[in-house]
Amino acid sequence: MSTRVGQKQAARMVRDQIAREKRRSRTLWTTIIAIAAVVIAGMIGWGIYASQDSGTYVAPAGATADGSGISVGSGTVKIEVYEDFICPACGQFETQTGATLDQLVEDGKVTIVYHPVAYLDRASTTDYSTRASAASGAAAEGGKFREYAKALFAKQPAEGSAGLSDNELIEIGRSIGLGDAFAQAVRDGKYKSWTSHVTDEASEAGVTGTPTVKVNGKDVQPTTQAILAAVG
Repeated sequence: MSTRVGQKQAARMVRDQIAREKRRSRTLWTTIIAIAAVVIAGMIGWGIYASQDSGTYVAPAGATADGSGISVGSGTVKIEVYEDFICPACGQFETQTGATLDQLVEDGKVTIVYHPVAYLDRASTTDYSTRASAASGAAAEGGKFREYAKALFAKQPAEGSAGLSDNELIEIGRSIGLGDAFAQAVRDGKYKSWTSHVTDEASEAGVTGTPTVKVNGKDVQPTTQAILAAVG
């Protein structure tokens, strides 16, 4: 009897030992999996941060070599226009001077670089400046930057408002012949990183307000008379 009892106790001890080993193994694997999940999450987070911090952007067709704006025309005189699509003064500038700029381009006298900055996101409740600028990039990709910019100013929302919705930005594009690729780019915010780049480059160039106009690198008053005089 004593032998059988001893055997049972030994067997139970073995079973208990096996059970403890299984529990330790499960705990170990649970810990490894948890650590791996934390590491993977950290790598993903770092990848997103690094991508945002790297200054990478997608520039649309027609962008300058440095990606700081959209180039229109081929004349020898270079005009640079820094504008924000919710800026009332920029809307007035377009109304008063836009046709003159278009004529200078058509006459082959100037190359105009438009810089659609997003200085005034705070002037809307939906970061309209960024969204509108990014939409203008999508329009540039479709070969209609200037047409789209004029249409945006024609329907310029008031400062402090929500601004136009993405659907409204898309409808404006459709009204000038832009299609599904444009609409998808607006929905995806494809050119928002480009907008950030344009805005950063403008700040580095010393531009502090809109509209700002430069002719051959020199600041001029944003009026028709001053621009024509500078073009000569």
